[in-house]
Amino acid sequence: MTEPLAARQEQVAALGPFFAFDTHAGASHLTAPWRTLGEVAREESGVLRERIAAVRASLAARSGRPAEAVELRVAASVAHLGLVARVLSPMLGLAALHGLPPQPPTLDELRWHSGLGGAFALSLPRETVAGDAASRTRQNSGAGSDADARAAAGDGAGSGADDARAAEELLNGPVRELADAVAAFSVSRRILWGNVASAVNGAAAGIASAAPALARPARTAALLFLHRPQLRDAHTLDDAPGSYNGRFRRRSCCLIYRAAPDAAGATCGDCVLVRP
Repeated sequence: MTEPLAARQEQVAALGPFFAFDTHAGASHLTAPWRTLGEVAREESGVLRERIAAVRASLAARSGRPAEAVELRVAASVAHLGLVARVLSPMLGLAALHGLPPQPPTLDELRWHSGLGGAFALSLPRETVAGDAASRTRQNSGAGSDADARAAAGDGAGSGADDARAAEELLNGPVRELADAVAAFSVSRRILWGNVASAVNGAAAGIASAAPALARPARTAALLFLHRPQLRDAHTLDDAPGSYNGRFRRRSCCLIYRAAPDAAGATCGDCVLVRP
């Protein structure tokens, strides 16, 4: 791996486990334990059904109940939120530090090996991480204080038109494929796109918490996604100055509260069911 690539990888990994990633050459062969994330979206693979079943059992076990006690659509929504958050967090991290990668990966170009209870291992194509490294590396090389200085100046984003195109490709590519796959488990698309909006906002909040100097470019990157047509109606956002998340609230619920006995579980902080 080249030094600029390694530096970018380290900078993003420092933001937290959901941002960390490995890299692979785009045309390289799969080697165990890595698998293509595209298998999740292919019904015939059975991978998504297995993951949802595992999430269902895990949710039920928290209250000592059998898996069947948790609605399938609840487990499917929670599984989807975890998948999409894992895919989008590294993209938001790269965007806050260096601008959104101009060559977003397809779902088949992403690699993973599955696990529950935290961020599963994820690998991005090196071509995605490098982006337009030839033009940006001279300005953005190294980590630490250089990156912080750029972030403080609000310099994380690249060209507005290029970033908008890349965001659109991500939403209409791997993100939509995941939503389409999970919709087959009786989860409404309103909930699924709400999950995506929540994942975007959560990633920006995580970046700001881990690296306060990156709060401004993280917010800029999040708004790039949240203002796209796919997510515009999935949330409300008060763009009040001085708040990195703009008082974000989704317009749907991920349903996790229904996993508890009598559907009496806690709701998330950005949930539509939480009173202002």
